[in-house]
Amino acid sequence: MNLELNLIKDKRVFLEFIKKEIVLIIAITLAIGTSFISLPKLEYIDFKVIILLFNLMVVVAGFKELQVLDSIATSLLKRCTSFKAITCTLVFLTFFSAMIVTNDVALITFVPLTLIIGKKANIKPLKLIVFQTLAANLGSSLTPMGNPQNLFIYSYFNVNIMEFFKITFPLVLLSVVFLSLITMNEKKEELYFQVENIKIENNRDIIIYSVLFFITILSVFHLIDYRIAFIITIIAIMIFNKKLFKKVDYSLLITFVAFFIFIGNISSMSVIKDFMVNILSSEKSTFISSIISSQFISNVPATMLISAFTPYYKELLLGVNIGGLGTIIASLASVISYKLYINEYPKDGTDYMKKFTTYNVLGLVIIGSIIYFFI
Repeated sequence: MNLELNLIKDKRVFLEFIKKEIVLIIAITLAIGTSFISLPKLEYIDFKVIILLFNLMVVVAGFKELQVLDSIATSLLKRCTSFKAITCTLVFLTFFSAMIVTNDVALITFVPLTLIIGKKANIKPLKLIVFQTLAANLGSSLTPMGNPQNLFIYSYFNVNIMEFFKITFPLVLLSVVFLSLITMNEKKEELYFQVENIKIENNRDIIIYSVLFFITILSVFHLIDYRIAFIITIIAIMIFNKKLFKKVDYSLLITFVAFFIFIGNISSMSVIKDFMVNILSSEKSTFISSIISSQFISNVPATMLISAFTPYYKELLLGVNIGGLGTIIASLASVISYKLYINEYPKDGTDYMKKFTTYNVLGLVIIGSIIYFFI
């Protein structure tokens, strides 16, 4: 009996792992499978991207542990007296924070806060969380460190930082207009709720993480060698908070390594290379292909796949960021907010997907069409 229960439990854990790490499993499978056809090489792996991602993850984990963003959010929300004010505050908090701490961290931080407010104010925050998800995916498109695909494109194509912002700023400007329009329709009815104060007492760690974050950003902008930033980060975390090493998303890093190997392998196959180059032969075809492929394999793998076969990094950058809208898997950050919401409201899965798809497709069509016209 105990053996059967253990087997059922193990099976459940295994299935949960597959659901959670499906992209990782696919990446490793593709890397191993193609390695039998084409011998993999160490040079396929872009260690610079891996190290920059690691540095950002570990420093942001430090800020998250100190609840810095939570403290800012609660102090702002105390001034909100209507549902419309709460909506605007939470949506644009998520939007702007995603530019710095990545879209997934912004959602992990602010969606639980939205759920708490929903309970205390006796409102269902379904639409608000859908808006926050849109905000996180759109806001993160501005900066190289906003999301993994941006960091990859920035590093892989060695894009000048001013050129990068020149590409992404119009997209973010359109996003602000779009988010303002959809939040403007919310009710102005008064709400009464209380959120607890979050006091940050560990000023020493705030200073340490701020310095490390500044060093990491300098390395992203090529002002400090990324290897020096990596060494400084490792030493500092070893001294002040070793636990942060456990909070790094190693599955994402391994996914990147696996995709590097897979893409390196298929890039050496002339038949596949010629086929992909023909598909991605122009700016517009690269833009459209980036959006479409993101809908089915999510925008990070789509970025890594397409980048090996096209020189049009501007269209790729715009395409995969706009392509983060649409389906629930177009951006894996979207899955985070979905899971957080469904844990609290398990019967609302269908309603959530309907609202999510409606607003995401609306954003994809409007923003995508405008950007396509000006390419």
